[in-house]
Amino acid sequence: MSDSPDVTQLLVAWSHGDREALESLTPLVHRELHRIAARYMAGERAGHVLQATALVNEAYIRLVEWHNVDWQNRAHFFGLAAKIMRRILVDFARTRRRAKRGGTDVRVSLSEALDVPNRTPSADLVALEDALTELETLFPRHARVVELRFFGGLSLDETAHVLDVSVGTVRRDWSIAQAWLFRQLNRKLEC
Repeated sequence: MSDSPDVTQLLVAWSHGDREALESLTPLVHRELHRIAARYMAGERAGHVLQATALVNEAYIRLVEWHNVDWQNRAHFFGLAAKIMRRILVDFARTRRRAKRGGTDVRVSLSEALDVPNRTPSADLVALEDALTELETLFPRHARVVELRFFGGLSLDETAHVLDVSVGTVRRDWSIAQAWLFRQLNRKLEC
């Protein structure tokens, strides 16, 4: 995801109420949003009701409805888009779980994306959300690193730029967060 001043400029213009900027922005960000959605959907079970395009559309509708957001850059935009997509899938999973009263959960493979040495079976998306919420309570920056790297697909450099920290700090936070999430999800899978 290379930095594009045009996208950043359009985001700033949009945040100041320029509807034409939003219209110009849409085709520029659509491919990247679809890539993020496809990454999410690749971990979902076959035949999932939501498809990547539907996930993009739902996330985009929610993003467009937000007003007065002070967009910093395109990485900030895509990081937030990834967070919204995650919440859409988690809400879907929770609704499905309630409807089936403990039936089959929506599952997402976490081990490959987190690059955990001892790979585990796929982890429950709701359990992942719960673990991330707990991580955010304990270590907010670490949770933000996971959000930007895992869900937003940002590089170490891009994540460091968004968080205004060094690449070394992001690398350490990423390693700690991976280990912490791995441990938490393994505990939940053992229960």
